[in-house]
Amino acid sequence: MIDLLRQGLAELDLDGARAEPLAAFARLLLEKNAVMNLTAITEPSAVAQLHLLDCAALTRFIDLSGKRVVDVGTGAGFPGVPLRILQDDFDLTLLDSLGKRVDFLREVCAALALPRVTCVHARAEEFARDHRESYDLALSRAVAALPMLCELCLPLVRVGGQFLAMKSVDTEEEIARAKNAIRTLGGRICRVADYAIPTSAVTHRVVVIEKVAPTPAAYPRAFAKIKKSPL
Repeated sequence: MIDLLRQGLAELDLDGARAEPLAAFARLLLEKNAVMNLTAITEPSAVAQLHLLDCAALTRFIDLSGKRVVDVGTGAGFPGVPLRILQDDFDLTLLDSLGKRVDFLREVCAALALPRVTCVHARAEEFARDHRESYDLALSRAVAALPMLCELCLPLVRVGGQFLAMKSVDTEEEIARAKNAIRTLGGRICRVADYAIPTSAVTHRVVVIEKVAPTPAAYPRAFAKIKKSPL
């Protein structure tokens, strides 16, 4: 795994020395996965490519330095933890609604001595009440459809900031369906980019949404309403 990570980091012009802490994170993930469902991907090289290097590829699209960043629905720590391992000069909040996952992330941050990370157990729509428009960047690798993700994430982003949604390719229809939500929530799509995951033949997509106006106070709604009637 180490050699694969070094090769992938080299393709991204990132510090190859970060391969070792990335591999350490992968080991912690797979150890915990034996007793708790964190990932369906368990083969070490696949973890390196489809989790770690996929997240590392985000560095092509964002400048994290000096930013306040929230990873919404972080799950097992993606993309936030790999980005923190790769770069330590930004403030990171890892947000997830499942307490056991947040406990795992706290263990990871302690074991790897990761600085400037806050692990929060909360639902995004509830967290937004006290942290409205207070982040420079929101990131999400969650599997929810983009209209729902936008309502959960854009209220957290300040005007002038960005929300990046990591998606699979062939999501044109999903992106088209999200345009009304994005506009309603104060956003504007500024980039849709496909990228190859380093060392692999897999292509993924990132949707970059700029916050151009304040989100109306009515949003985000309760999750049941978001799910039942997406914008």
